[in-house]
Amino acid sequence: MLFLLVFLPLAACGRSEGGDTMRMSSSPVSVRGWILDVKGAQRGETIEMELARRSMLFLSSSVWVENVDYASGGIAENGSFIVLDVPPENSVLGFNAPGAETAKVALVNIPPYADVLIPAIILENGGATVHDPTKIVVRVSGNVSKPTPTGKTATVAGHTVPVIEVPMVEMENRRDYPFVPGFRPVATVR
Repeated sequence: MLFLLVFLPLAACGRSEGGDTMRMSSSPVSVRGWILDVKGAQRGETIEMELARRSMLFLSSSVWVENVDYASGGIAENGSFIVLDVPPENSVLGFNAPGAETAKVALVNIPPYADVLIPAIILENGGATVHDPTKIVVRVSGNVSKPTPTGKTATVAGHTVPVIEVPMVEMENRRDYPFVPGFRPVATVR
């Protein structure tokens, strides 16, 4: 009897009521990048006001993976984001930011254990665009000495991207927030 009292609650863990939520993947993908802005946002009048506006935008934003019980990560004060534990193959990243509460980025045909870099995303309700789609990278580790095309493709935010195999050492940063070029934080006085 004691066995049933302990086993039944454990058996129910990880399920959603509708049954449509995915469990944590055994071959997770990391998705990294940065938010450039929200489409149609009113810019600050000076560079200082613009930097303050964007910092507040990033602090007020969140990211998640649709229909996934658990995915770790978040958005940093410079707009860079990282989401770990994203299921491979097909998934959708959701963003909530002031002015773009229902922004989404679809990931299609992403290989297991891949690292996806999506630079300079412009969020909008119901979707998102990538400022320069040629900079999107989908990479996997392999037994190669230099980056090598695999001949496979993935689709990120509606753009077809080649899957690149890279040496294992190049994947060390897959759990780090990416570098945001040109970002200068607002000065703080102590």
